[in-house]
Amino acid sequence: MDARVKPHEVITLDHAPVPRPSLKEVEEAVRTLIAWAGDDPEREGLRDTPMRVAKAYRELFSGYEQEPGEVLERTFKEVGGYDDIVLVRDIPFHSHCEHHMVPFVGKAHIAYLPHDGVVGLSKLARLVDVFARRLQTQENLTAQILDAINEHLGPRGAAVMLEAEHMCMTMRGVRAHGVATITHRFTGVFAEDREEQDRFFSMVGKR
Repeated sequence: MDARVKPHEVITLDHAPVPRPSLKEVEEAVRTLIAWAGDDPEREGLRDTPMRVAKAYRELFSGYEQEPGEVLERTFKEVGGYDDIVLVRDIPFHSHCEHHMVPFVGKAHIAYLPHDGVVGLSKLARLVDVFARRLQTQENLTAQILDAINEHLGPRGAAVMLEAEHMCMTMRGVRAHGVATITHRFTGVFAEDREEQDRFFSMVGKR
């Protein structure tokens, strides 16, 4: 968050508009958390931390200010008759668990069967970023990516798989290191045809 952000600016979410606190309010909240953790927010090493945290949060959660429809709005019709699977795999992402506000990090695999043109491959990576830079659960992130593809591209079918390691399991609680959580969702042809699902799993290296 920087000086250009207007105090009490409204953030528009899917469910309801949320008033954005002022920069001063954000920095004061960070000072409170530092003190609650047991340190002195006024000592030299922490004095500018509230400002840094506010700036970092503006970047880490920039997905709230982006629209998936704008990312996917331009498609290409001239594809030489190609109508088979388009797959982009191993898209790196990082997000934050909405339950503990700590990171989860992983990669996404996205496939779709074109109906009326294709989208630029980099746009799928940008789509992941739009939703990942919000407070999330991995399950919801998987569904949001797939729903956006269906809504804006209208494919014959789509498939999304996410693999991630959650710091809420690694850093706290059970402290289980190296545990991967995998979620996937299919629609259209991928949901109806087991052979298409198997092709998808094979192409992402899971079969």
